[in-house]
Amino acid sequence: MAVSVRGLYFVVTLFLGSFFGSIFMLGPFLPLMLLSPAWYRWLTDRIVATWLTLPVALLELVFKVKVVITGDGFVPGERSVIIMNHRTRLDWMFLWCCLLRYSYLRLEKICLKAALKAVPGFGWAMQVASFIFIQRRWEDDRQHMENMLQYFCHIREPLQLLMFPEGTDLTENTRARSDDFAQKNGLPKYEYVLHPRTTGFTFIVDTLRKGDNLDAIHDITVAYPQNVPQTERHLVLGLFPREIHFHVRRFPAAGLPPAGPELQAWCRERWAEKERRLRDFYTGARVFDASRRSRIPPCKTELRVWLIKAASLLYWSAFIALSCAALLLSPALRAYFLLMVLFYLGQQRALGGVELLELACHRHWTGGGAGGGGGDAGEKADAQKER
Repeated sequence: MAVSVRGLYFVVTLFLGSFFGSIFMLGPFLPLMLLSPAWYRWLTDRIVATWLTLPVALLELVFKVKVVITGDGFVPGERSVIIMNHRTRLDWMFLWCCLLRYSYLRLEKICLKAALKAVPGFGWAMQVASFIFIQRRWEDDRQHMENMLQYFCHIREPLQLLMFPEGTDLTENTRARSDDFAQKNGLPKYEYVLHPRTTGFTFIVDTLRKGDNLDAIHDITVAYPQNVPQTERHLVLGLFPREIHFHVRRFPAAGLPPAGPELQAWCRERWAEKERRLRDFYTGARVFDASRRSRIPPCKTELRVWLIKAASLLYWSAFIALSCAALLLSPALRAYFLLMVLFYLGQQRALGGVELLELACHRHWTGGGAGGGGGDAGEKADAQKER
């Protein structure tokens, strides 16, 4: 299959935006973490959020992807854990179309595999954004996850943490492994979802509840009526989805069961519901709700969303062009550019990631308190593993 010009434009624009943004927009503010990690987090979250609008603008304005959101919607600004089925490797990016309308992109953090932090541009920005990188081995991830969550709680940083309890996207191979797990544990076999891993989910919910940093859980089911973009390769080939459907259910934190087996069972019940909901979706009219509307109206009007998308597309197109021109014309900027590239590459080898440096600065200013208690050895071990 031939590479698509549209697909190349999408991927190259996102890459250059994240690459130059990491250097010229985020880079100048990195020293702020040495003085005040909390203010550094407040500022960089908002800078990163400007880039998160770019994929939304490209998908909806340039490639005419339609987004349909049904169910409960969001209460703007609330602190939540977002759990979603992992239909494709790109679900996390498509979710920004939903969050732009119903929430604030600056609040979002993602649990994602640690290998992604090494990707130039994208990975650098994710490190600065303090996304939670995991090895997908609980014995390695538990301490790091606890340190990150306690840090957010201590600086009173509201967040909406996206995680995929299934652990990987839905393919024939992963479905077969899920079926094997189901057979060994006396569970039903699923066709449209994978059986969730509940250990990390219950740990995150319990930690955020203890830190008084959780208002609700948003259970989101995503579906693609046509053109399922399974991997990044599909985007390069120009195979964009025509529509993306999100069905949102909101569960207040006060009504959740306690941590442990009851909360794990609650999560498994949600996945059983997803299986039924997706079966009805794909075997029926391919809509979650015939009204094609959510019960809670979005916090932004469609006009405001359109203006944000248009401004994002114009800004990032101009920013990429000006960055290229400045590098050609200015020796001083080329020197700064090279130093920042060396910094991002060097700190990851030496420290394990910008987010770990941020945690270390926080521990310094709090005397090893919240967000770092007992975690130094774990963070150093993680850093060594990254080398």
